[in-house]
Amino acid sequence: MSRLITILILLLAGVNHASCEKAGGEADNSRIVALLDEASRQPRTTNFPLYFARQFIGTPYVAHTLEVLDGEEQLIVNTRQLDCTTLVETVTALTLCTYRSLYTFRDYLNALMSLRYRQGQLNGYPSRLHYFTDWIADNTLMQLVDEIQQPVPPFTAVQTVQVNYMSTHPQAYKALRRQPAYIEVIRQQEDSLTGRTFRYIPRSALKNPDPTLRQTVRDGDIIAITCTKPGLDIAHLGFAVWHSDGLHLLNASQIRKKVVEEPMPLYDYMQRHPTFTGIRIVRIRK
Repeated sequence: MSRLITILILLLAGVNHASCEKAGGEADNSRIVALLDEASRQPRTTNFPLYFARQFIGTPYVAHTLEVLDGEEQLIVNTRQLDCTTLVETVTALTLCTYRSLYTFRDYLNALMSLRYRQGQLNGYPSRLHYFTDWIADNTLMQLVDEIQQPVPPFTAVQTVQVNYMSTHPQAYKALRRQPAYIEVIRQQEDSLTGRTFRYIPRSALKNPDPTLRQTVRDGDIIAITCTKPGLDIAHLGFAVWHSDGLHLLNASQIRKKVVEEPMPLYDYMQRHPTFTGIRIVRIRK
């Protein structure tokens, strides 16, 4: 009950972090408010995750948009440039606001803060949920999302998480180069995630999908692509979209350099990436 009260305080009363005041420019503020206003006029039966994700189709792909500042960690809002993670966070925050009939920019900032930082509290760079497994776990505890791992099939594979990429490649992260003391904090977070197991749908199950797949994975679910890349848990993120020829991915594509609804089925998309092994499924909680 205390956790639920905390969430309501964050989402309804507002988060009084000074960084929120610097979170977005006027263009981002206006776009978020316009999107929320338009959503408020949609039927309540609308699939809001997919509705919002499609509003960003064509938005340029730009990596590392959360790493632009040289000072202390701040809440960054950038709807003009997206990568796969910030697309998922932007759409999820908009969806949570709409589910709760909260339509101001401040409401959006509160929702984004709750998603991006551990227990919704910005306390420096290590408080950001850097690994998506950590993001899922924390936001499940915050009662904002649920990870789907049943039925079997299609969830026939098991991922044992082994993460250490950030602590073993600190030179790749501006904040870790600037603050080497953070590396040990990140390493401890990695250790807490390593060894955890999660059921996922192997990519082979996407080729000729069993009817249970369409019943299990819904339009607008978050797709987290598992991988064999050493030190990482998730390689890429996007949203599930069902077409007549199967499951597709709506994502911020580094290859296409923009947000797209992939024209090829997800199975074909996965075949182009040898390190991709399957998909974990996360659903935004109403």
